[in-house]
Amino acid sequence: MRISESLNNVIVMKDGKVQEITSGNNWGGCVRVLKNGAWGVSFTTNPAKMEDAGKSALKLANALDNDVKLADIEPTHDNVKSKAKLKLQDVSLDEKKEAMSAAEKAANLEAIVSTTVNYVDGEGTTIFANSEGTELQIEESRVALFMNAVAASDGIIQFGHKSTGGAAGFEVIQKEDLEKFGRVTAEKAIRLLKAELPPSGKFPVVMDPELTGVFIHEALGHASEADLILKNDSILKGKMGTQIGSSLVTIIDDATMDAFGYYPYDSEGVKTRKNILVEDGILKSLLSSRETASQLDITPSGNARSVVGDQPIVRMSNTYLQPSELKFEELIEDMDSGIYLKGSRGGQVDTGKGVFQFNAAESFLIENGEVKNPLRDVSLSGNILEMLLKVDGVGSDFKMGVGFCGKSGQTVPVGDGGPHVRVKEATVGGGS
Repeated sequence: MRISESLNNVIVMKDGKVQEITSGNNWGGCVRVLKNGAWGVSFTTNPAKMEDAGKSALKLANALDNDVKLADIEPTHDNVKSKAKLKLQDVSLDEKKEAMSAAEKAANLEAIVSTTVNYVDGEGTTIFANSEGTELQIEESRVALFMNAVAASDGIIQFGHKSTGGAAGFEVIQKEDLEKFGRVTAEKAIRLLKAELPPSGKFPVVMDPELTGVFIHEALGHASEADLILKNDSILKGKMGTQIGSSLVTIIDDATMDAFGYYPYDSEGVKTRKNILVEDGILKSLLSSRETASQLDITPSGNARSVVGDQPIVRMSNTYLQPSELKFEELIEDMDSGIYLKGSRGGQVDTGKGVFQFNAAESFLIENGEVKNPLRDVSLSGNILEMLLKVDGVGSDFKMGVGFCGKSGQTVPVGDGGPHVRVKEATVGGGS
């Protein structure tokens, strides 16, 4: 049984004017029954209907016959308090709007023609109990600010994007330099107006922490999800214990760390931990639910996630490439000709075929060990495992990003990141 009660806010500001405010208390209760190897699930938004939901879930399970089994876990009792220092409900909507306005005003530089600021927050309590003896009460708090700036000149339009947030209270926003946040977002868009189209071909590249995180999340993180392994839709199937990346590559998924994808227990009551997916280039573990862990005969990793009304599925939490020792200058000093890729504008990955294509938000030429002219509309593509094997430099810096990941129609908050990373050869392209 899972019960969740939360207070959520969404504010949308367009060109300095608030266009939308959505606030609401949400209550939901879900009962899942596993009987005769089959799931029965029932959800209600009425606290008085929880008993009916239980009866409905049992009836549904009785109507089916399957072979689902769950990996064993130790029953636990826990009461987890929120990490928030400044509770979101104690901060007025006016204060939240003022923070958005501070960023928006700073972004109004010359050539900026439009801005959009999105603020989202939520805090509440989830109760979990099962017939195996686990009883949990978990307080949660999460806040994020997203900004887009549009620059235009001589018929060219370019975009800048930036985000911040955390699994904590409003202190996350208060600590942010909002003037710098808005200005940097705008400067990205303006810089791209004068950027050149990139050369196409194979080049050594350096990815910034944001693009490193997106690559690790999309290309390796999803491929390590046990449900995709079981569906024969992952390049990592059958590769446990083998070398899939260079010895510099260590990739971790850690729901316990202080980042946007934090949660102390997953949606099946499994206590979360630091999961080392790849260590020194060797595939060491997978992300799993109790059901997929049983099928693969592994220990559940604590990665079954969903909102209360949905069936938990295997999801990432905070996924990153572990930093090493090199400074940024050391990563580029011996590059005669290369490309520096910053940020992401999305892309696509085929985890089954093991191929990817990403679009960088910003890019720059690297010539004779120095960052030179800005480039626009740069894409990075290739084979996931070939890319990991060609990692030949890992930075000492580290940064986690803020985002939401979609899978099977469900969305969960995640973090992804890492340091600057050098790849000795990658396929780069560009468009108009």
